Amino acid sequence: MDATLLDQLEKTVNTAGPTAAIAKLADELMASKDYAGLFYALLMKKRYELGVSPIATGSNQDLPADVQHAFEGGIAEAARTVGNLYLQEGQLPQAWGYFRMLGETGPMAEALNKLELDDNMDVQSIIDIAFHQGVAPIKGFDWVLARFGICSAITVMGGDLPFTPEVRAACSRKLIRTLHHELVDRLKAEIMRVQSFEAAGTTVRELIEGRDWLFADDFYHIDLSHLNSVVQMATQLDKCEELNLTRDLCAYGMKLSPRFRYQSEPPFEDQYADYDKYLGVLTGEDVEGGLAHFRTKIEADDPKTAGTFPTEVYVNLLMRVGREQDALGVVRQYITPLGEVRLSCPNLVELVQKTKRFDVLAEVAREQGHAVNFVAGLIAGRPNQHRTANATPAKVNHKPKAARTKSRTKPKVAATKARPSKPAPKRKVARTKQRRR
Repeated sequence: MDATLLDQLEKTVNTAGPTAAIAKLADELMASKDYAGLFYALLMKKRYELGVSPIATGSNQDLPADVQHAFEGGIAEAARTVGNLYLQEGQLPQAWGYFRMLGETGPMAEALNKLELDDNMDVQSIIDIAFHQGVAPIKGFDWVLARFGICSAITVMGGDLPFTPEVRAACSRKLIRTLHHELVDRLKAEIMRVQSFEAAGTTVRELIEGRDWLFADDFYHIDLSHLNSVVQMATQLDKCEELNLTRDLCAYGMKLSPRFRYQSEPPFEDQYADYDKYLGVLTGEDVEGGLAHFRTKIEADDPKTAGTFPTEVYVNLLMRVGREQDALGVVRQYITPLGEVRLSCPNLVELVQKTKRFDVLAEVAREQGHAVNFVAGLIAGRPNQHRTANATPAKVNHKPKAARTKSRTKPKVAATKARPSKPAPKRKVARTKQRRR
């Protein structure tokens, strides 16, 4: 700020008073777009209005208690003013500093969701605010995917980010669509290169049918670690079109050389075939066949020796298709005899509560000699179990009441715990492998 303006401000203080001088200062800072300076000028204005020293000490502790609340309101108003000015200038990282101070994400989210990112912007900071700081995570994920590719998008999805299940699902669906589109494009390009015509299919299954030569010599068309990760992500989704696209990806995986079909832990030993069965249950295309497939696996390998994970996967799958009674039976038969174990699926007590089969709790408690659970199961199974023997009978209201329909809520569904696959041989897959004619 030049000396001439400072002289004018001094004159204003002496002739028109402090209020006019502060207003003039704010106008000058606004005109020069010095919004950071404007913020502090607005704080000075509030301090002067409250009758305290206009000199900021860096702490509010110097203020009398009776004005601290009003001054905090002034800080919020100044931050909101300056934050919005930065938004109007398209300076989102600077604006976020003020809205973050307020804990207000709405204006930033609205601006981010409307923003068309270009290289003249502070791209890294904007993506960090949108995705990593969770202001507009789905938009931020779009930018990660578009600018840094599938590998980076998978990596950030694997981080410990505080996203809601809805946000994670939206990001997973975008990844599935992107990888599927990439694979279809590369398959079509390879078919054109070898057979000299454009294949008419739009799905992976259509494109690979009758073309086993696509996989000859350990050939593959996309990064197989991407394929592995995306297929596993899909198991967390509710029924949607992306599940069908993932089954299409599984069809491709089943055609790969055995070297590249990851050998995972049970129940996903034959990874892509087993995940295809799992997803077939979620899509509703083969519920009975898929459930039988995973039931057979736990019957073939005793959880006492093979571990409980296959059983946990099966129980979670039953829960996701609304078969709580069957899930209770499986836990009763295969997991309860093992005693206290950590589970990724609902335990016996949780399933008893969901199914109201308190008799099962009492039965198991008797077998295990667990007196507390035994008595709890007996009491819970009795009608009006919460009413004590000495309770005063409730007065009967003879005036009839209109019946209300009890709303039903969808039961919570436990997500299947994803297990890491065994590492595959190191490979390079940045682009389609070229063939020799």
